Amino acid sequence: MPEPTKIGIIICDRWHNCAGGKCLGALYKREGAFSLYKDQEVELVGYTTCGGCPGGNVEYCPAEMKRNGAEVVHLATGLIVGYPPCPYIKQFCDFITEKYDMKVVIGQLGVKSR
Repeated sequence: MPEPTKIGIIICDRWHNCAGGKCLGALYKREGAFSLYKDQEVELVGYTTCGGCPGGNVEYCPAEMKRNGAEVVHLATGLIVGYPPCPYIKQFCDFITEKYDMKVVIGQLGVKSR
């Protein structure tokens, strides 16, 4: 049996009290961006906030996720659908990719239009 794909999730600090129900539900059901792993085993090895603007925790949390085996970091949907959307998301993607050599996926939930 192949090794599971190990992932980490970083959420916006505005949602720091979130228990992760939608993220974990989408992961379990392989919905939204987690449909990338439709026929794969997945292991969540990290879940944290960005640390608040301008995202200081993003400098360090991917290192811990990588030590735990993470290959992919999902930047939670709340970073892009919040008001206002995160102004640092491109920098987060570039930084994590360049410094930690990890794939970054923006979002994890399917976003429904209103």
